[in-house]
Amino acid sequence: MLELKHLSYSVDGEGANLDILKDVSLTVQDGTFLVITGPNGGGKTTLAKTIMGLNQPTGGQIIWNGEDITHLSITQRAQRGISYGFQQPPRFKGLRVRDLLAMASGNPGLTHAEGCQLLTRVGLCAADYIDREMDASLSGGEVKRIEIATILARNSPLMIFDEPEAGIDLWSFARLTDTFRYIHDKRAATIIIISHQERIINLADEIVMVADGVITDQGPKDELFSKILANTQAQCEFVRKGGLA
Repeated sequence: MLELKHLSYSVDGEGANLDILKDVSLTVQDGTFLVITGPNGGGKTTLAKTIMGLNQPTGGQIIWNGEDITHLSITQRAQRGISYGFQQPPRFKGLRVRDLLAMASGNPGLTHAEGCQLLTRVGLCAADYIDREMDASLSGGEVKRIEIATILARNSPLMIFDEPEAGIDLWSFARLTDTFRYIHDKRAATIIIISHQERIINLADEIVMVADGVITDQGPKDELFSKILANTQAQCEFVRKGGLA
């Protein structure tokens, strides 16, 4: 179980502290598929990075499976089974895709078939990618899908994805949603995804709305999804009538 207790995160602004997260408290039960959504700049990515340890909170606690991990390093959190997928994944020049998958899985003897299966799950033709290098020859969308495959290879009990749909074509995106659904149906992991994409939001058990650094709403998908659609339609109607002119 993941527990966030009164979490806050501030950065130095021009002569004053800028509060990015403000007293965020949240409990995520094991096996839950949680989608965090909300307006751009509201603090969603900051929240995800703080859970992973990429940001150090300025207040509050992060509890994972009963252990306070607030001050643990990224490596220590990864060792405890937390994985993170970036909006813009890093590249590893000189490293082949098969080597990256083997390292992620912790199995140096990862077979060709196992590697291909992981790539297929994220919508890549395995034969075309298994021996490719993780360099500039790969597009941003390809690197993104390979990174998601490494997270699947780790088989982590907590998987965090920051906008996994970004830069991915529709066919591959369909494969990804199928993969997320498969993992959730098996209850193989707790999944936290930051997304604005309706098809991903519709997979969730629970939705958390984040805006201006606070949780503005949260609850079961069946309750909140209709609110999200209504708010989106209202905003579109406002723009259509010239409200932002």
